[in-house]
Amino acid sequence: MGTTDWNWRDLRDASLLLEDSAILALDKPSGISVMGERHGTDIVELAQDAGEQLYPVHRIDKATSGVILFAKELDRHGGLTRQFSERTVDKAYLVLTETVGLPRHGTIELPLSAGRKGRVRIAAPRESIRAEREADEGRWSVADEDLLDTRRYPSTTVFDTLYEGTRHTLLVARPVTGRRHQIRVHLAWIGHPILGDPLFDKAAAQAGTRTHLHSWRLGFDADWLGGERVTLEAAPSAGFFAPLAGEQPAEEAAALLSAARVP
Repeated sequence: MGTTDWNWRDLRDASLLLEDSAILALDKPSGISVMGERHGTDIVELAQDAGEQLYPVHRIDKATSGVILFAKELDRHGGLTRQFSERTVDKAYLVLTETVGLPRHGTIELPLSAGRKGRVRIAAPRESIRAEREADEGRWSVADEDLLDTRRYPSTTVFDTLYEGTRHTLLVARPVTGRRHQIRVHLAWIGHPILGDPLFDKAAAQAGTRTHLHSWRLGFDADWLGGERVTLEAAPSAGFFAPLAGEQPAEEAAALLSAARVP
């Protein structure tokens, strides 16, 4: 489905994960923004044009697929967004990197800032990033004295390696903080960019191929359900695993995901 021919009813029906009186959760395809798209269509606008008002509780990038949550009424929106700001939401993303060589578990603690034209970057020179590795654990950080004199935002991403092939690595990444482009920038700046990410791969941007970043799981508290913890999950499409062909049999992908540690 191209960016100029999205149909709200078709998109809604094909992507619906959960709906009740308070929320609508979709498995967003790659290639459409959640809201605020300047030169194209976004989900909020598409729904509004069809007579349905939605309030995004969080954002995922246009290039990212997977779970996205909307409130159907404003009185539910504030309580849900507060869970994100207070970091009580469980978030897990699936990632295919362009590379191999990552540890089994990793923590990336690199503050972000906005560079030229608002481009998100690490708030320090790349050469100042310190990589520490011990057994199966890795950590990337930067010393305070190396930080740029600019507005910066503390940012932490943790990840587990699910599978390492000959060319690509499958990760489950969890953003502890929720900064714009966080997982994409963190992985790129430690030398392991996401496969097909147009932020760092001009050929991918021109080809319009999918970015291998997928919002896989989202857990939150539903006060309208008596405080019940709701966990949403969207399995990636078969195309997500296509680059692993010949490395990881497709039929084993589900076993990899079920074995992943959950929050």
